[in-house]
Amino acid sequence: MVCVPGGEFVMGSLDFFPEEQPLRTVSVEPFWMDAHPVTNTAFRRFVRATDYVTMAERELNPADFPGADPADLVPGALVFTPTSGPVPLDDWRRWWSWSAGACWRHPGGAGTNLDGREHHPVIHIAYADAAAYAEWAGKTLPSEEQWEFAARGGLAETTYAWGAEFEPRGRRMANTWVGRFPWEFLPGRGQTAQPGTTKVAGYPPNGYGLFDMTGNVWEWTTDYFRPGHREAPATSCCSPTGGPAGFEPPPLEPGERFARRVVKGGSYLCAPNYCLRYRPAARQGQTEDTATAHLGFRCITPN
Repeated sequence: MVCVPGGEFVMGSLDFFPEEQPLRTVSVEPFWMDAHPVTNTAFRRFVRATDYVTMAERELNPADFPGADPADLVPGALVFTPTSGPVPLDDWRRWWSWSAGACWRHPGGAGTNLDGREHHPVIHIAYADAAAYAEWAGKTLPSEEQWEFAARGGLAETTYAWGAEFEPRGRRMANTWVGRFPWEFLPGRGQTAQPGTTKVAGYPPNGYGLFDMTGNVWEWTTDYFRPGHREAPATSCCSPTGGPAGFEPPPLEPGERFARRVVKGGSYLCAPNYCLRYRPAARQGQTEDTATAHLGFRCITPN
C-alpha cells in the first residue's frame, strides 16, 4: 500500500460532464491505498480462504425477473465485443452482451480462464464482492473524495492524473482505448490486438506512487451516485452501511433493484470519441449488482 498524505483540494470539473459539477473544496485525512487494483491472484487467495461466491456466479431467482424464460436465468456477466465497423454510439448493447458463465474466473465467458492474467486486475466484481474482499483483508473501499484526491497525485486542478496533456510527448500513460470506439483499436504499451485489461503497474505511477488510477478498470467507491456532487461536508470516515457518514442512498430509479455507487477512473474502453472519463474528476454511477468486464476495485486503510 501507498501512503496518501491527505490535504485540501478542489474536487470536480467544469469542463466536461455535468455530473462532475459543482466544484467543491474538500479536505481529506491521510490514508493508505493499494498501489494498484486488486489482481486475480489476490482475489483468488480471498476466495480460497473464504469460499466466497461472487454475484456473477450466483444462481438467479426467477421471482426477481418476472416474465423471463427460466432457461435464460443462468449466472453470467456482461462481456465486451468490438463491432465490425462504425456504429451509432447511443446503444451500449451493440458492443456489450450477456455471457453465460462469465465471472472473475472466466473473464471472457465460459471456456476462458485466467492463464496469463494472474497479475491483471480482477473483473466482473459487483459492489458486494469488493466490500467482502475489503472486509476480509482488514481494509475498506475508498470514498469518492479519497479516490479523487489520490488519483490527482498532488497535482492541483489538472485534467489528467499526470498533467494537462493526454499523451505528453506522444507517450501513452494509461490503458485506455486509442482509435475509434467501438471498432477501431490501436494497441499500445502492454496491450494485445484486442482491447482488454493489462498487467497492473504497466504504466507510470502518479505523483503518490499509485498505478492505474487512470484506465485499465473502473473502480468502486463507497459513495452513492447522484447527478452532481453531494452538498454534505466531505469526510474520510465511512458508516457501517458503506456510504460516507450521514449520506443516505437516493431513491431507486424505476425498474432498479439496487442502488447506484460512484465508480471512478475509466477503463480500457474509454475513448476520446465516446467516454472521456479517464480523468480524476470523472465519475459514473453503477448499480451495486453490476458485474462487467471492465469493473474492479482497490482498497484503503486509515493512516
